Amino acid sequence: MGKAAVVKAYEDIRAALAVLNTEVDGCGSEAFSRADPLAGLADGCLDILAGAREVEAGIAALKASAAVAYAESAAVVAGPDVPGRVQEMAVAAEIGCVLALGPRASSSFLATSHAVVKELPLTLEGLRAGTLSWSHAVVMADEAACLDADGAAALEAHFLDPDAPDRARGCPLGQLPAHRFKAKARTWRERHHAESIETRHAKGVADRRVEFRPDQDGMAWLSACLPAEQALAGWNRLTAIARGMGPDEGRTLTQLRADTFADAILTNGNGNGNGNGNGSNIGASDTSDGSGSVTEGAGAVRDRAQSPVRAQVLVTVPVFALMGLTDEPAVLDGYGPIPPSMARDLVANGAGSFYRVLVDPRDGAPLEIGRTSYRVTGPMRAWLRMRDGKCPFPGCSNNSLDNEADHILAWAKGGTTGINNLGQPCPKHHRLRHTTGWKPTPTTKDEPPGWTSPTGRHYPSEHQDWEPPRWPDIQDRVRVSQEPTHLRT
Repeated sequence: MGKAAVVKAYEDIRAALAVLNTEVDGCGSEAFSRADPLAGLADGCLDILAGAREVEAGIAALKASAAVAYAESAAVVAGPDVPGRVQEMAVAAEIGCVLALGPRASSSFLATSHAVVKELPLTLEGLRAGTLSWSHAVVMADEAACLDADGAAALEAHFLDPDAPDRARGCPLGQLPAHRFKAKARTWRERHHAESIETRHAKGVADRRVEFRPDQDGMAWLSACLPAEQALAGWNRLTAIARGMGPDEGRTLTQLRADTFADAILTNGNGNGNGNGNGSNIGASDTSDGSGSVTEGAGAVRDRAQSPVRAQVLVTVPVFALMGLTDEPAVLDGYGPIPPSMARDLVANGAGSFYRVLVDPRDGAPLEIGRTSYRVTGPMRAWLRMRDGKCPFPGCSNNSLDNEADHILAWAKGGTTGINNLGQPCPKHHRLRHTTGWKPTPTTKDEPPGWTSPTGRHYPSEHQDWEPPRWPDIQDRVRVSQEPTHLRT
């Protein structure tokens, strides 16, 4: 039927949209609930939102398939005499005009569409089924772009194949916001990339930079691409200094971070405007270690004004990686995978704010959490951070030390103070729990709580993807087993 079928299909879609808009406006032929029309409308609108998400995903899959089919057909029509690059530009330009996209956006859309349709079958299937969004597909395509075919297939299987032996735990991919999926996919990619993370990190360090970008209303962005431990330590130090300003401080935490950052790069950190005073200004290669000191280059430390608060950062290190027998990534809390050399340096020579977490070589479970601490609430709080990784509320990325231990079953109602009855919501979602109908669901030693909304809908928690560490070569295993015990602890 060709074009006539397409026209008819879109007419039906527009008619369906008109019906749904009428229902949202409360003008449908029948109320969602005769007993309580307002509550029924509220619940019905959630159903419409859920259905719209599925339809949007299906439309995204349709657009991707149509774009790829057009590109292939146009290439055949153009013939072999047209250079490939020129043909790609022509196709992207046509798609851009149809979808009202700029040149870069249309080229990016076409590249992602090709990856999804031709190389990521599970992602395309999820889009068509309405279980994934286009944003999830973009993340999958981006993370798979630098993997070989086997690696891309393994990445898809981990998150989308229910029969995969190492499938992701916890909240299904389609129920994770795309930014949370990106964090988990990046972690998986760093662990399983064919090229050593040490090699890739060395390339990244060579590309370190500071960027300036104008913004609206007389504002601008000043940002830096730095090694992860430097960037995270700097962020933690800004937070610690800001929180130490006192209860009478009228500025918000966000404003205090920005003001402290500006003070650090424009002065010597004490607000006197003398960037060269006393040799304490931060140079191009300097960075805060989060403990009240500034590191220069690789490991040198010098004093500067002490922060009243010291942040704690956990570094999760596979035992064999800590011993130098494997090159698998460690995990820096609040960032993700880092090279094992960086982890070893943080554990051995790093600031006092970094604490080691060893994992069992059999299953990846935590073995030990460093005991030296400063203003830390105790091992149970550290274990909560290991279990949850962040605030357990759906979509929340807050993994700071400000997350608050919270009894799932209230103490006044007989709840115990144990891992099985504790969560660690951020202040915003802790307040949401106690002032609205949102409630956490029961938890376990290994699983954070899910949440139930005031409407009764249940949203599962996001779980950490712990993996068994890699064993070293057999020769290294023999060597380690023959060493005296005191040398292996």
